[in-house]
Amino acid sequence: MELEALLRLNRVIRVIGFDDAPFIRNAGENVSIAGVVCAGTRFEGMVWGQVEQDGWDATDVILRLLLGRKFLPQLHILLLDGIAFGGLNVIDLPRLSEQLKLPCVAVMRRMPNLMAVEQAIRRLPEPEKRLERLYHAGTIHAHPPFFFQVCGACPKVTFSVLKRITDCGNVPEALRLAHLIGAAVMKGESGSSA
Repeated sequence: MELEALLRLNRVIRVIGFDDAPFIRNAGENVSIAGVVCAGTRFEGMVWGQVEQDGWDATDVILRLLLGRKFLPQLHILLLDGIAFGGLNVIDLPRLSEQLKLPCVAVMRRMPNLMAVEQAIRRLPEPEKRLERLYHAGTIHAHPPFFFQVCGACPKVTFSVLKRITDCGNVPEALRLAHLIGAAVMKGESGSSA
C-alpha cells in the first residue's frame, strides 16, 4: 500500500531505520550498522551488517541485508541516519530506492553544512564520485524538526510519515533504536544522544 493511503486510512507504517555504530576514525576497521524494523513506533526486529570506513559498499550492504530476506516484503519505507555511514561511505539513495522498490529517506538532525562536507570529501579518494552520490540524492528538504533527502516519495508525504513514526523528540523511533543498539553493542551501553 502507498504511503499516502496508509496515512489516510490510519494504518500502521512498517519502517526500517539504519544507523552506524560508534567507531574509531582512521582505524581502518569496518563499521557496524544496525537496521531496526518498527511497526509504527513498536520494535519488531533488526538486521546487522558492516561497511568499510570511508568506503564504497554501504548501499550494497543494505541491499544484501534486505533483498530476498524476510523483512523486505513487510516494509513501507526505509530511513537512514544521514546519507553516509562509516564516515563518508556515501549511500546511493536513488539506487537503493529503485532496487528495494521502497521510498528511501536520509534523515538529518539539522541542516548540514554542505561546504564542510565537501571539504571533508575532497580529502578522500575519488571525491567527485562521492560528491555525485551526495547531490544525486536530491534536495535537502527542511520540515522542522526534520531535514531529509527522499527518493520514491514526495516531501510532503514523507514529512507526515516521519511525524507518525516518531514517538518523542525529533528522531523517528526506528532510527533512535538503531542508534541506541549500535552504541550498546560497541560500547557496552547506550548513549544519551539518540
